[in-house]
Amino acid sequence: MNYRIFLLLGTNEGDPLQNLACAMENIAQLAGPVLAKSAVYRTAPWGKQDQADFHNQAIEITSSETPERILEIILKIEMDMGRVRQEKWGPRIIDIDLLFFGDCVINERHLTVPHPGIPVRRFVLAPLADIAPDFVHPVLKKSVRQLLEESPDTLSATRL
Repeated sequence: MNYRIFLLLGTNEGDPLQNLACAMENIAQLAGPVLAKSAVYRTAPWGKQDQADFHNQAIEITSSETPERILEIILKIEMDMGRVRQEKWGPRIIDIDLLFFGDCVINERHLTVPHPGIPVRRFVLAPLADIAPDFVHPVLKKSVRQLLEESPDTLSATRL
């Protein structure tokens, strides 16, 4: 069975557009074909403000892989691209977040789906609304569009 999977790509080091393209190409090769991609958004850093702005992009893929396997794949892509986890919310060459995995709800120590930050992060919701405005959060029972309209996050997310 193939699942609709939504990922968020983010970067604020190096060449951001190249980083996003490279991550997307690797995801397509290793996880599943890209069905849709949002515009790129320049976003204020969240959680740790004293760093460069981020470039974020949401993508939808389809895959028959398990959520755990998708997580393994995206972590390997991050590592292969040079991601080093030094500080929480710090600068990074690439960050790939698993947002939604169909309508699955997973609460494991190493994996939480839907991603718990979705409703409070404009940098996630704005690009996600480009490609899946009517997708319904399986826990909150609200569409991505509704979550964006209700988001308490006031940080900027500017479509490029």
